[in-house]
Amino acid sequence: MKASDVRTKTVDELNDELAKLKKEQFNLRFQKATGQLENTARVRIIRRDIARIQTILRDKLSA
Repeated sequence: MKASDVRTKTVDELNDELAKLKKEQFNLRFQKATGQLENTARVRIIRRDIARIQTILRDKLSA
């Protein structure tokens, strides 16, 4: 997910996307704990997407 794509979304859409990503992050952590995680790079991608959305949300809410 690119920052330019995130900036075009509304605050509600960003909150929905953030909730979806956090749920996926939880599932990935659960898979890792049980030894079922195959794509370990996905953890890093999700973590960065969450940070990107939170940063842009903070920027939109403060403006």
